[in-house]
Amino acid sequence: MICAPLAHRSSVGLPLGLPFCLRLVLAAALLLLAACSPGSSSAPSASSSDGGARHVVRPTPNVGFDYQIGGAYRPPAGVRAVSRDRGAAPAKGLYNVCYVNAFQAQPDALRRWQRDDPDLLLRDAHGKLVIDEDWDEALFDISTHAKRTRLATIVGRWVDGCADDGFQAVEPDNLDSYARSHGLLDAADAAAFARLVAERAHAAGLAVGQKNTTDLLPKRAAIGFDFAVAEECGRYDECGAYAAAYGGRVFAVEYRSADFARACRAWGKRLSIVLRDMDVRPAEAKGYVRRAC
Repeated sequence: MICAPLAHRSSVGLPLGLPFCLRLVLAAALLLLAACSPGSSSAPSASSSDGGARHVVRPTPNVGFDYQIGGAYRPPAGVRAVSRDRGAAPAKGLYNVCYVNAFQAQPDALRRWQRDDPDLLLRDAHGKLVIDEDWDEALFDISTHAKRTRLATIVGRWVDGCADDGFQAVEPDNLDSYARSHGLLDAADAAAFARLVAERAHAAGLAVGQKNTTDLLPKRAAIGFDFAVAEECGRYDECGAYAAAYGGRVFAVEYRSADFARACRAWGKRLSIVLRDMDVRPAEAKGYVRRAC
């Protein structure tokens, strides 16, 4: 329906000289048009702070990619998308994914968590912190709705910071932390918390990447994932599962040359695949490794 101005209106906005019954019909129609007009308060604003979602841009399928979460550096030639830690600046002119450790506490932040929000850290039956031993990171306690909501408020501020800094997407890491919780958390807890983070990201105008965890691929739509960041999918023969779910919107990272070569042979024409050193060092650091298909 097109809303066009009417000439020679009366004080109530209706043409003069019309029959009374017709004027009643037109008045009702004008009220409906006013309710649906672009200026109505019911229409969400792209920059609103009350939950109105901004425009989300998903990554282009199968573009040159670099994984720089261990330290930012000048992207190599051919790179069109890059993932960097939330503390780093995005790369100008590229599609930038913001790395956020959403399910575990960074080691250097553990004291703050213990001081300010100790009950949001997962503990075993003896009251000891449950630790991801590979990275020495305490797991967040996402076992209840109340705790997930509080954590989502904190993590949400980090996500908002990514948007404010100019990133186009976010990858919430350690989605699979429930597998290291000694049975205290499960996949449903992870999916519920991931959905809260995804909602916050979408409201900020950020696409959301599923980080690993093929077990949650069936729930990707309900959670709100837009693409995937898959570590070692070549090594564990999982690249096909991510490709089936997300098409070419998969950033695959391998850490062993043989796995990288295997992934490139099978999926190099469909997915964005990169080989990095395990510590994901910046280019100027000793031990830096980076190759692409």
